[in-house]
Amino acid sequence: MRRLLLLAPLLLLTVGCGVVQSSTGEATDAAREAARRVGERLYGQRPRTAEEVGRSASGIDGVDVLRVTGTSTDDGDGVDVVVRTSGSAYNSWFDLEEVTVLRCFVVRVSPKSEWRADPRDVDCPDVAPLTFAPLPEPPRLPAEELRAKLPRVPEGGRVDEAEVHRTLAALGLDPAIRTEVKAEGGRVGVLLSVKGDGFDAQDCLLARVGPGTTEVWVPPRIQRMPGEGGCTVGNALNPAPPPH
Repeated sequence: MRRLLLLAPLLLLTVGCGVVQSSTGEATDAAREAARRVGERLYGQRPRTAEEVGRSASGIDGVDVLRVTGTSTDDGDGVDVVVRTSGSAYNSWFDLEEVTVLRCFVVRVSPKSEWRADPRDVDCPDVAPLTFAPLPEPPRLPAEELRAKLPRVPEGGRVDEAEVHRTLAALGLDPAIRTEVKAEGGRVGVLLSVKGDGFDAQDCLLARVGPGTTEVWVPPRIQRMPGEGGCTVGNALNPAPPPH
């Protein structure tokens, strides 16, 4: 009878929906899910160097980058990143307090990578986390200068596209700032932008010169996210409605 009483808790752990996992097992699953989210953040078809991938991964909260192999996402098998993540869990059947673990996984980044692919478990290398030099600050987009210098055309007047081009040239813009000018329907649209990282909101400035009105503005952040089309000269000529 005593032996049956001792076995009773163990039987409870293996009946019902299956074997009850220990806190360590659940914490490891949580660490794996954190590594899977790293893969989601890095997922994409845009070519990137191994340094770009490593820098992006190291900027994710709670993630240590321990190793980066490969040269670029489009070369060979792509780029493999060894990340260290943590996970915590508490299961009262096994433990008196919450258990936290550190685990390492390989996240592969290439055009062939699958969305939400399971990262591969690996032993953690005995090395310090990698550090990456920060990217240089992007040049400032001259909103006030552009607003002050763009031509003002009276109602019924005609917008001179060449004058808009001359205005931009006179601003002495940083070479890293891309400019685009387009005339349509008696108005001229202007786009000033800097290259984004393909993940976060892009920096851009829009302007429109028309008879009776000259406007300069920054699109809402959600419109400046990759794929949203906010940072285009078309959006300067025909602005998308603001998000609700």
